[in-house]
Amino acid sequence: MSDTPRGLLVAAPRSGSGKTTVTLAVLAALRRRGRVVRAIKSGPDYIDPAFHAAATGRPGLNLDSWAMPPALLDHLAALAGEGAEIVIGEGAMGLFDGVAVEKGRTGAGADVAARLGLPVLLVLDVSGQSQTAAAVLRGFIGHDPAVRIAGVVLNKLGSERHERMIREAVAPLGVPVLGTVPRTADIVLPERHLGLVQAGETDDLPARLAALADLAEAHLDLDGIIAAAAPLQAGAGEGRGNNTALLPPPGQRIALAQDAAFGFVYAHMLAGWRGQGAEIVPFSPLADEAPDASCDALWLPGGYPELHAGQLAAAERFRASVHAFAAAGKPVHGECGGYMALGAGLVDAEGVRHAMLGLLELETSFAKRRMNLGYRQARLMAPSPLGPEGSFVRGHEFHYATVLSRGADQPLADLSDAEGRPLGPAGSRRGSVTGSFFHAIARG
Repeated sequence: MSDTPRGLLVAAPRSGSGKTTVTLAVLAALRRRGRVVRAIKSGPDYIDPAFHAAATGRPGLNLDSWAMPPALLDHLAALAGEGAEIVIGEGAMGLFDGVAVEKGRTGAGADVAARLGLPVLLVLDVSGQSQTAAAVLRGFIGHDPAVRIAGVVLNKLGSERHERMIREAVAPLGVPVLGTVPRTADIVLPERHLGLVQAGETDDLPARLAALADLAEAHLDLDGIIAAAAPLQAGAGEGRGNNTALLPPPGQRIALAQDAAFGFVYAHMLAGWRGQGAEIVPFSPLADEAPDASCDALWLPGGYPELHAGQLAAAERFRASVHAFAAAGKPVHGECGGYMALGAGLVDAEGVRHAMLGLLELETSFAKRRMNLGYRQARLMAPSPLGPEGSFVRGHEFHYATVLSRGADQPLADLSDAEGRPLGPAGSRRGSVTGSFFHAIARG
């Protein structure tokens, strides 16, 4: 095994082109072949990395060029490459889609590709077009000299004639076709409003991954994809070992809610806490478990509490133990779904209100859905598990809940969007209990 792993980024012109299908197919097939493979996800998505982990047998990892400073990207990419032969990244949305800020910090997959020297395997959904696919590919080849298109996968081909026409059109461009996937070969993974259904809820996931590996063997040039990968340029200079932008652990022993209702937590956060000497003690609110009383901090991640609101409302042991935890003055923090669970009540999609923990006065509703999406920079208005008062944290918000009332609780942070436009105070705090809709990613 080479000391320097090789890598590439699977990307596309837009969402829905087949990136996740191709990424998982490549990961599953390489693992089946006995290759030591690690996956990374460009952007703040917390669902895809769990599928990556299931396909590779190694933890998934997010790299985000807007939320993470370049040195942290280098540090995490170097960690991802340790012990791996090949690192496969998956982009988000279109390859160059990001926010209008300084070059290299836009959040686009292209930033990660350029920073780490990852060649791009471009997935083109060619349904409804033929030779025009060559024009699309030509545009990607010349758009940014720092991003190299090393190969293309033609997805959703309709016939042998369809394939022949596109191959003839793209041949003069000098980019090899490394896969041709027929329209009939699509393997659909179950979806929910935030994307795929969580990996842990997909009962037949091993069978689906096996089918995806079969798809890769039948329709992708795996040897060509491996050959297209380039040495991972991570860990040079300032980057290697520079983890100062990681959030500090909120305590020495952290009780972490972890089940189908609370599954959204970034792998780099947990690894960072452990690397700074903290111990993480998981428990399940849905099983009416109590957080370990010897822990000195409690973290409720995001997830889908709205799908389990009745069960959470009936979890009396969980409720009493969290109240006792807070009464002892220990920090309790909730992100997104965890924030809603800390509130007074949650109205589900059918309009039924369920009593939540009541440690904050927040009232939320899914009967009145409203999408909230975007990067967030938070200036903390008080000390909290996210950091000291006045410090900045970068993160992401994506949910469909409507806030009915925040009550009299004080806000946790003053927010701005990715381009610095003010969004106003947000989140809640009362005593040692804090919560917010944004998922923290790194110090800002």
